[in-house]
Amino acid sequence: MIRLNHNNDTKKNMKKITKNEQNILKLLIGGAVLASSAIHQEIIKNKENLALITVKRLLSQMLKADLLTITGSGRSTKYSISTRGRVLADIKAQEYCAIEPDKRTGLHNYNFSLLAKMPEDIFNPEELMRLQTATAEYHERTRDLSAVLAKKELERLIIELSWKSSKIEGNTYTLLDTEKLILENKEAPGHDKAETQMILNHKEAFDYVRRYAGQFKTLTRKNLEELHSLLVKDLGVQSGLRRKPVGVLGSIYRPLDNGQQIAEAVEALSQAVANMTNPYAKALLAILGLSYIQPFEDGNKRTSRLLANALLLAHGCAPLSYRSVDENQYREAMLVFYELNSLIPFKEIFIAQYEFAAKNYAVK
Repeated sequence: MIRLNHNNDTKKNMKKITKNEQNILKLLIGGAVLASSAIHQEIIKNKENLALITVKRLLSQMLKADLLTITGSGRSTKYSISTRGRVLADIKAQEYCAIEPDKRTGLHNYNFSLLAKMPEDIFNPEELMRLQTATAEYHERTRDLSAVLAKKELERLIIELSWKSSKIEGNTYTLLDTEKLILENKEAPGHDKAETQMILNHKEAFDYVRRYAGQFKTLTRKNLEELHSLLVKDLGVQSGLRRKPVGVLGSIYRPLDNGQQIAEAVEALSQAVANMTNPYAKALLAILGLSYIQPFEDGNKRTSRLLANALLLAHGCAPLSYRSVDENQYREAMLVFYELNSLIPFKEIFIAQYEFAAKNYAVK
């Protein structure tokens, strides 16, 4: 069970990045390497009234916070964004994704330093407090739940998770169709077998991670592949790590296509998840990291969502259903992580969905 020790946990977390610092990160996240004078000029163009000496002070502070890297010295000094800066840059997903893919300035290829240098403090103190408070309320609300109510709550979670996770992937089952399928084993007319199977696979996968939650304290290649196999059962998808290239629709990003590198990336993700100091960070990184690597030929995002729930359950936290999430917002936030490596848009979704789940579900 997670301990709700706000003081100890928040001391490890990051100082909030200021608006001016965020503006500098946005200038550099496209890959620019600029001198302080050039950064100052860009800020002026954006109608921000900052003196050059103020910009230099900000750059110094951002270097100390590991948000930037530096090359050269003296008048040849130039600044670029660090991995930490990328991860914590506050990008507006809808605005970024409104740009035509070929005109975006994001990364085209896998960033090998991303997982290796992933900061542990991806939630600021206020965000962590919100999540911990939601967990405390979840524990209190579910403490004396009767067996009958607990069963109903669990059924509702499984139905809504199976429906929404499948819908994000283009499944056309309605929530009512999903309820009938799971509770009454009635297939909805007008849907192909693959859609029906996808729903049923979600139910089986959630049952599995709930039953064996203790095995999911962290991410391993073994539990990852087992979970993926459940989610793609009878869907004509090859199990195990992929051996062929895959693309991402509507994105300039191209995942790794080398089998050895994919395996190494999964190991790097496992280590990064293990390094996280709280279960929320573990779950968030599992969703984003697995979707980013795309280790399987299909079913990656479904697997990431169930894996995150497995990690949350393993640490006594509420699992997510994503019932109230907007599918376009979800996809846009994911594209921002693929192309710019910023997790801020998806982190906002995660926090909102966690608070929703803690108030609306019960899993025992």
